[in-house]
Amino acid sequence: MTDAPAPRRCGLVAIVGRPNVGKSTLLNALVGQKISITSKKAQTTRHRIAGIRTRGAAQFVFVDTPGFQTRQARSLNRLLNRTVLAALAEVDVVLLVCEAGRFGADDDQVLALLQSEGVRGKPVILVANKLDALARRSDALPWLQQMQQRHAFTEYVPMSARKVADVERLLAVVEPYLPEQDWLHEEDALTDRNERFLAGEIVREKLFRLTGDELPYTSTVVIEKFEEDGHAEGGADAGRRVHIAAGIVVERDAHKGMVIGAGGERLKRIGTEARHELERLLDARVFLELWVKVRSGWADDEAHLRSYGYE
Repeated sequence: MTDAPAPRRCGLVAIVGRPNVGKSTLLNALVGQKISITSKKAQTTRHRIAGIRTRGAAQFVFVDTPGFQTRQARSLNRLLNRTVLAALAEVDVVLLVCEAGRFGADDDQVLALLQSEGVRGKPVILVANKLDALARRSDALPWLQQMQQRHAFTEYVPMSARKVADVERLLAVVEPYLPEQDWLHEEDALTDRNERFLAGEIVREKLFRLTGDELPYTSTVVIEKFEEDGHAEGGADAGRRVHIAAGIVVERDAHKGMVIGAGGERLKRIGTEARHELERLLDARVFLELWVKVRSGWADDEAHLRSYGYE
C-alpha cells in the first residue's frame, strides 16, 4: 500500500507589528521574492499586500500589513490602522513580529489588538526577528519567558528573516495551523497585486531610500500610465517593452525641492534605480517618466486618499 497524499492546506496568515520591525523583509523572505518594499523610514508599507508561497501540499497566503500607528492625528494614519484591523479579522493565523529582546510601548499596543473582537482565539505565533543582532541566541531566552507572561502565544520562533534555514523553520511551524482546504491561488502565484501596483511601490521605495529622513512620510507615488508595447520583433530591442509614467506627490514646495535635488540629480537617480529594478521584475525594457507635484494636505483628505489608491 502506498501512503495517501497529504491533504491540501491553505490559509491566510497576517504579519503584524509596530513600524520598522522587519515585516516586509520577512514577507519577501517567506515568499522567496521581493514583493513588498522596504526602507528605514516608518510607514513604508501602506497597503495590505498578499504574498503567496506554495510548499508541498500547503499554500500560505501571507498578508503584510502597515505598521500599527500609535499617533492617529491624520486621516492616513487612521486608514492604515483600519487596514491592520480588517486583515486581522479575516486571517487564520497571526504572526506577531517583534525584535528579539525588545518589547516597547508600540509593541504593546499591537499586542492589545490581538484581544479585539474577531481576533481573540486565533493562533498567534511570536516571531522574534533580528535574532542575529543579539550576541548569542541564548540571550533571547529570558525575554521569551517574559513574553509568555504577556500573552499565551501558540508558538515562539526566534529567527532572522535573512537566514534561509530560519525562514523554512517558520514555514514548518505555521503549516499545521492552516485549514485543510483547496488552494486559493495557482501553484506558481507570488502575489495578489498587479504589475501596475508593484511599479508604484518600487518607485516609492527608491523615493524613501534616497531622501532618507529629509522627506516626511506624507509623500506617495501615483502611477498615471502603465502601457505595454507588446514584443518588438528582432533586433536589439526585441522583447517586452513597458512605458510607465508616475507622479510623486508631496505636501509642500520645499518637499518638491528635496525630491528633485540640485540640478534634478536626485529625481534622476530615483528614476534610474527604480527603472533597473522594474526591468528585473517585469522582465522587460522599461521607459519610466517621473515628475513631482504638490498636493497640500492630501494625507488628511479622504477623497485624495481614495484617488491615490488607499482603501
